[in-house]
Amino acid sequence: MEFAYEPVNEDIRVVVGVDFGTTYSGLAYAYVNENKERTEIAVNEDWGNFKSTNKTNTALQYDETYRAVLNWGAGALSSEPTKRKRSELPKPIEYFKFYLGDDIPESKKPKLPQEITFEKAITDFLREMGKTMKEKIENSWPDIDFYKQVLLVFTVPAEFNENVRIIMRKCIFDADLIKSLGTLNLQFTTEPEAASVYCINKLKEFDNMKTGDTYLVVDCGGGTVDLTVRKLLEGGRIAETTERTGDFCGSTYVDDEFLKFLEVKVGKSAVKILKEKHYDQVNYMVHKFFCPQVKIPFNGKENDFKIIEFDIEKKCPALIKYINDPEREQLENDEWIIEINFEMVKAFFDPAINKIIRLITYQLSKCPHCSVLFLVGGFGESRYLQQIIKEEFGDKVKISIPPNPAAAILKGACEYGIDMRIIASRVLKWSYGVMVYNVWQGNDPLSRMESNGRIKKFHLLACKGTEVDVDKEFSDTMVPIHAEQTSVLFQFFYTPEYNATYCDEPHVMKLGDFQVNGLPTANSGLDRSVLISLRFASMENTVATAKSLHNGDVYHTTFSMK
Repeated sequence: MEFAYEPVNEDIRVVVGVDFGTTYSGLAYAYVNENKERTEIAVNEDWGNFKSTNKTNTALQYDETYRAVLNWGAGALSSEPTKRKRSELPKPIEYFKFYLGDDIPESKKPKLPQEITFEKAITDFLREMGKTMKEKIENSWPDIDFYKQVLLVFTVPAEFNENVRIIMRKCIFDADLIKSLGTLNLQFTTEPEAASVYCINKLKEFDNMKTGDTYLVVDCGGGTVDLTVRKLLEGGRIAETTERTGDFCGSTYVDDEFLKFLEVKVGKSAVKILKEKHYDQVNYMVHKFFCPQVKIPFNGKENDFKIIEFDIEKKCPALIKYINDPEREQLENDEWIIEINFEMVKAFFDPAINKIIRLITYQLSKCPHCSVLFLVGGFGESRYLQQIIKEEFGDKVKISIPPNPAAAILKGACEYGIDMRIIASRVLKWSYGVMVYNVWQGNDPLSRMESNGRIKKFHLLACKGTEVDVDKEFSDTMVPIHAEQTSVLFQFFYTPEYNATYCDEPHVMKLGDFQVNGLPTANSGLDRSVLISLRFASMENTVATAKSLHNGDVYHTTFSMK
């Protein structure tokens, strides 16, 4: 899918940063006047009945028909378990953001009902979230035209495929947050990029930071952990200096370890049936017991730890009838109470934290002169994670943890929307190329030679890992293959590898087509070179330019990643 992009609206008055997260989502906003002066960025803390919290749960509760959203956010998960029979409602839907990640294991993706696609779940959630957004803006600035004067900046994980922006743009459109698919009143930035923009202001805390110094941003969210190294440029602008790295080791993986622990205590089949028949109680157990009483308070210091009692009868009564011997006999003797000690809780965290430590070690090895490590994101609020990072890297780099790590992405997205020029360069995550129609050579596979003696190949224009200024162009010269040819179709591709040989290799994906018409033919033959160029104008859009070196005509097109 490709979009025709509209001109930039110069009458933007409100910028909204949106962090659509795996487990929690939030928004921040600021007013910008005609002189580009802005108000302080406000983080929304009012989510209906749930106030004084920066984010709300990324969750939906549908009715029996799946046609209407009965509740969303924290309200979709707030029901307390009871032994009395309740009216049968579908289980709440969570973690549907995982469907945006091609590399996420299927086991992590929730099983969605037949009536609900992940795109519909995202759209329905954003529609509900959008109601809060519109209400806040209308109450604060009644004269604002939401669809014309509001710039939305959505963050996406750096590890997700480029196709994510196409899907998200369509979902945002269907959620009635924009009026056309091609509007430039919607922009995207990666979560670590938003975090790095936020961290620019935090650099003021370090008197010895100067132009040219580098800093590492470690963004630990619910599903993904993203890392990027940035360089401080003159005028407070930022350059990305190393290729982004990341993994799926966010805070939800700590929850998973707790559920695995529970399987050992009560039996794997019991937990499996509980998830199938009483998902509301699984939600309550994780969000109302494990997170507030176990995960969040844990600081990794054994002297501060007290044994935690998990009372199955109170916290998850439906589980009892599915427990069989020998686990049942033991739990009956223990009066249905499971004691959770320090080593157990530590074991919930360690698999995810060990991955994070390896990621940081790798990035620092590529940038040994890094000055500051910023820890942000919801998982960045974990005192145990903070302690381990300080112990491992405190003697190698300064550690900076903002007072509210979870809000860093929100505020950074808003800052980016206010001044997108703050990003001076990015490091390419993909390699980009164009299909060429070469004459078959003896070392080419015979099976690929076409009837005219030519072969289609991938021709590299820009290699992954390259640091590029936002206006830098990658160019090469192409020539027509027929003397009478008046048009040419350029086909662009991208790959996560450093190069490719053919455009139909499994890892190569289509970026888009660029039809150039009107090539001059008079007495020119094949001497009609065309300079083809790619420019990465923004994180979302890639601009292709074709210039005839015969008569100087210039053609442009814009691709959204496929």
